[in-house]
Parts: sequence; C-alpha cells; structure tokens
Amino acid sequence: MMPSGAASTAAANDVRCGVRSPTASVEHPSDQIALLRRPYYGERIMSDARLLALVSLSDGAKHGYSIQHDIDTFAGVRLGPGTLYGALASLERDRLIEALPSQERRRPYRLTDAGRRHLDRQLDELERIQQRAARVRSA
Repeated sequence: MMPSGAASTAAANDVRCGVRSPTASVEHPSDQIALLRRPYYGERIMSDARLLALVSLSDGAKHGYSIQHDIDTFAGVRLGPGTLYGALASLERDRLIEALPSQERRRPYRLTDAGRRHLDRQLDELERIQQRAARVRSA
C-alpha cells in the first residue's frame, strides 16, 4: 500500500514523464502543460548515449570531441557535452571503458575487454530486435 500522498506524487511524475496512467491527475497548472507536450523523441532517432559511445570506441581510443563527432557521423545523433560526458563517466565507473593518460588538454578513452564483450552482447540483442521488427513490418 502506498503512503498518503505517494499516489498523487507518482501520478504527477507519470504526467511529467509523458506517461498517461489511469491514476494520473492534474493537480498543478504546470502538469497541464506537460500533458500537452509532444513526446520528446517525436521524429528523432532514439539512442542510448552509452551504446553509441561504445560503438565509437570500438575502432580505437578517442577523446570526447572525437567521440562526439564520430557519433554524429555514423548515427546522425548530436550528443551534448553533458550527455556524452555523463555516459563516459558511467561507462568508466562500470569498467567498460578506461581513461588513458591525457594528451595536452584531451583525455582519450578506450574500450576494456569487458566493454568489448558488453558491446558484442548489446549488438547481438539489437540484431534480435531488428529481426523481430522485420517480421512485424512484413506481416
């Protein structure tokens, strides 16, 4: 059982995240605006910054700007610095990448063995998803 007020907080969070749940209620004027917003991705390509960074690093060590440019080139996705460096920090914390010694002001990163294995598993999973989507599309 939810504590008093938790249901309305959860419903407000659902509204702010663009999720309409049966329990969602509009209790504040800013929540009404959230209901009217278009979904964030709309026509954009959905992406995972961590996966894109791993793919970029799969062909060798790169520093942040090079990773950002590479992702923009191969995926058509422009990651902002906060998104990119947040993803890199998360990957480094999970030991999927490692920072190399700085070169001037630039700090290059490279995949670890664990990062390469993780990337391989992720790409296998994406391939299974793509095969399923192809079956759905052709039906």
